[in-house]
Amino acid sequence: MLEVRSTGHLRSNGKTLHGYAAIFNSEANLGSFSEVIRNGAFRKSLESDSNIRALYHHQGDALLGTTRGGSLKLKEDAHGLAFELALPDTTHGRDLAVLVDRGDVAGCSFGFRVAEGGDRWEERGGQLVRELLNVDLHEITLTSDPAYTDTTVALRSRPIVLAVLDPRRMWLETCL
Repeated sequence: MLEVRSTGHLRSNGKTLHGYAAIFNSEANLGSFSEVIRNGAFRKSLESDSNIRALYHHQGDALLGTTRGGSLKLKEDAHGLAFELALPDTTHGRDLAVLVDRGDVAGCSFGFRVAEGGDRWEERGGQLVRELLNVDLHEITLTSDPAYTDTTVALRSRPIVLAVLDPRRMWLETCL
Protein backbone atom coordinates (compact mmCIF):
# COMPACT_ATOMS: atom_id res chain seq x y z
CA MET A 1 0.00 0.00 0.00
CA LEU A 2 1.44 3.37 -1.03
CA GLU A 3 1.64 6.09 1.62
CA VAL A 4 1.52 9.80 0.81
CA ARG A 5 2.92 12.79 2.67
CA SER A 6 2.86 16.50 1.75
CA THR A 7 4.98 19.59 2.23
CA GLY A 8 4.70 23.20 1.12
CA HIS A 9 8.16 24.04 -0.25
CA LEU A 10 8.28 24.74 -3.98
CA ARG A 11 9.87 27.38 -6.20
CA SER A 12 10.49 27.93 -9.89
CA ASN A 13 13.26 29.45 -11.99
CA GLY A 14 11.78 29.37 -15.45
CA LYS A 15 11.44 25.78 -16.59
CA THR A 16 13.09 24.14 -13.58
CA LEU A 17 11.38 23.57 -10.25
CA HIS A 18 13.27 23.25 -6.97
CA GLY A 19 11.98 22.32 -3.58
CA TYR A 20 11.69 19.79 -0.81
CA ALA A 21 9.36 16.83 -1.11
CA ALA A 22 10.00 15.96 2.57
CA ILE A 23 11.44 17.74 5.59
CA PHE A 24 13.57 15.89 8.15
CA ASN A 25 13.14 15.93 11.93
CA SER A 26 9.97 17.99 11.88
CA GLU A 27 7.28 16.31 13.93
CA ALA A 28 3.90 16.38 12.23
CA ASN A 29 0.68 15.74 14.12
CA LEU A 30 -1.51 13.34 12.15
CA GLY A 31 -4.30 13.25 14.71
CA SER A 32 -4.02 9.86 16.37
CA PHE A 33 -0.21 9.95 16.20
CA SER A 34 2.75 12.13 15.25
CA GLU A 35 5.30 11.31 12.58
CA VAL A 36 8.92 12.28 12.01
CA ILE A 37 11.03 11.57 8.92
CA ARG A 38 14.62 10.95 9.94
CA ASN A 39 17.76 11.81 7.99
CA GLY A 40 18.66 8.94 5.69
CA ALA A 41 15.09 7.66 5.28
CA PHE A 42 15.37 7.92 1.48
CA ARG A 43 19.02 6.88 1.15
CA LYS A 44 18.44 3.32 -0.11
CA SER A 45 15.84 4.46 -2.64
CA LEU A 46 18.17 7.13 -3.97
CA GLU A 47 21.10 4.69 -4.19
CA SER A 48 19.03 2.01 -5.93
CA ASP A 49 18.32 1.70 -9.62
CA SER A 50 14.61 2.36 -9.13
CA ASN A 51 12.91 4.87 -11.38
CA ILE A 52 11.27 7.55 -9.22
CA ARG A 53 8.66 9.67 -10.97
CA ALA A 54 7.57 13.28 -10.61
CA LEU A 55 3.81 13.65 -11.05
CA TYR A 56 1.15 16.30 -10.82
CA HIS A 57 -1.42 15.49 -8.09
CA HIS A 58 -0.35 11.80 -7.89
CA GLN A 59 -1.81 11.26 -11.39
CA GLY A 60 0.14 8.69 -13.38
CA ASP A 61 -0.98 10.26 -16.64
CA ALA A 62 0.45 13.63 -15.55
CA LEU A 63 4.10 12.57 -15.72
CA LEU A 64 6.55 15.47 -15.31
CA GLY A 65 9.86 13.64 -15.13
CA THR A 66 11.82 10.63 -13.91
CA THR A 67 15.13 9.94 -12.24
CA ARG A 68 15.99 7.37 -14.89
CA GLY A 69 15.38 9.91 -17.67
CA GLY A 70 17.47 12.51 -15.83
CA SER A 71 14.76 15.17 -15.71
CA LEU A 72 14.22 14.61 -11.96
CA LYS A 73 17.16 14.92 -9.59
CA LEU A 74 16.74 13.96 -5.94
CA LYS A 75 19.13 14.22 -3.02
CA GLU A 76 19.04 14.15 0.73
CA ASP A 77 20.61 17.10 2.48
CA ALA A 78 20.51 18.23 6.10
CA HIS A 79 17.04 19.77 5.59
CA GLY A 80 15.24 16.96 3.77
CA LEU A 81 14.57 15.38 0.39
CA ALA A 82 15.52 18.07 -2.12
CA PHE A 83 14.53 17.90 -5.77
CA GLU A 84 15.20 19.62 -9.05
CA LEU A 85 12.75 19.02 -11.87
CA ALA A 86 13.22 20.11 -15.48
CA LEU A 87 9.65 20.69 -16.60
CA PRO A 88 8.67 19.06 -19.89
CA ASP A 89 7.37 21.06 -22.84
CA THR A 90 3.95 19.45 -22.46
CA THR A 91 0.56 20.78 -21.48
CA HIS A 92 1.11 19.64 -17.88
CA GLY A 93 4.62 21.13 -17.77
CA ARG A 94 3.66 24.51 -19.23
CA ASP A 95 0.52 24.78 -17.09
CA LEU A 96 2.45 23.86 -13.96
CA ALA A 97 5.11 26.51 -14.64
CA VAL A 98 2.41 29.18 -14.82
CA LEU A 99 0.64 27.89 -11.69
CA VAL A 100 3.89 27.82 -9.68
CA ASP A 101 4.85 31.32 -10.82
CA ARG A 102 1.43 32.62 -9.76
CA GLY A 103 1.69 30.85 -6.40
CA ASP A 104 -1.33 28.62 -7.04
CA VAL A 105 0.80 25.48 -6.77
CA ALA A 106 3.23 25.69 -3.89
CA GLY A 107 3.20 22.25 -2.33
CA CYS A 108 4.82 18.89 -2.68
CA SER A 109 3.97 15.39 -1.67
CA PHE A 110 5.64 12.01 -1.95
CA GLY A 111 4.43 8.46 -2.26
CA PHE A 112 6.27 5.65 -0.49
CA ARG A 113 6.11 2.25 1.13
CA VAL A 114 7.80 1.52 4.43
CA ALA A 115 10.61 -0.99 4.07
CA GLU A 116 10.70 -3.95 6.46
CA GLY A 117 11.88 -2.51 9.77
CA GLY A 118 11.82 0.95 8.22
CA ASP A 119 9.74 2.61 10.90
CA ARG A 120 9.71 2.71 14.67
CA TRP A 121 6.70 3.37 16.89
CA GLU A 122 6.84 4.54 20.49
CA GLU A 123 4.68 6.32 22.99
CA ARG A 124 5.90 9.69 24.28
CA GLY A 125 3.85 11.42 26.94
CA GLY A 126 0.65 9.64 25.95
CA GLN A 127 1.13 10.35 22.21
CA LEU A 128 2.12 7.71 19.66
CA VAL A 129 5.08 8.75 17.51
CA ARG A 130 6.14 7.08 14.28
CA GLU A 131 9.67 7.59 13.04
CA LEU A 132 10.30 6.88 9.36
CA LEU A 133 13.82 5.47 9.09
CA ASN A 134 13.89 3.72 5.70
CA VAL A 135 11.22 4.11 3.03
CA ASP A 136 10.87 2.87 -0.53
CA LEU A 137 10.24 6.10 -2.46
CA HIS A 138 8.03 5.75 -5.56
CA GLU A 139 7.14 9.31 -6.51
CA ILE A 140 7.18 12.95 -5.68
CA THR A 141 4.14 15.02 -6.56
CA LEU A 142 3.53 18.71 -7.12
CA THR A 143 0.22 19.85 -5.69
CA SER A 144 -1.90 22.93 -5.13
CA ASP A 145 -3.42 21.47 -2.01
CA PRO A 146 -0.86 20.03 0.38
CA ALA A 147 -2.46 18.75 3.54
CA TYR A 148 0.25 20.36 5.69
CA THR A 149 2.82 23.04 4.99
CA ASP A 150 5.66 21.03 6.50
CA THR A 151 5.76 17.28 6.11
CA THR A 152 2.99 14.70 6.18
CA VAL A 153 -0.51 14.13 5.00
CA ALA A 154 -2.33 10.87 5.62
CA LEU A 155 -1.84 7.55 7.28
CA ARG A 156 -1.68 4.55 4.99
CA SER A 157 -0.59 1.88 7.42
CA ARG A 158 -0.66 1.24 11.12
CA PRO A 159 0.84 -1.48 13.25
CA ILE A 160 -1.66 -4.25 13.91
CA VAL A 161 -1.58 -3.44 17.64
CA LEU A 162 -3.01 0.02 16.88
CA ALA A 163 -5.86 -0.90 14.56
CA VAL A 164 -6.96 -3.46 12.06
CA LEU A 165 -8.43 -1.57 9.11
CA ASP A 166 -9.52 -2.58 5.64
CA PRO A 167 -6.74 -1.29 3.31
CA ARG A 168 -9.37 -0.06 0.84
CA ARG A 169 -10.90 2.10 3.58
CA MET A 170 -7.49 3.54 4.55
CA TRP A 171 -6.85 4.41 0.86
CA LEU A 172 -10.16 6.26 0.61
CA GLU A 173 -9.54 8.14 3.85
CA THR A 174 -6.23 9.49 2.55
CA CYS A 175 -7.91 10.77 -0.62
CA LEU A 176 -10.43 12.93 1.23
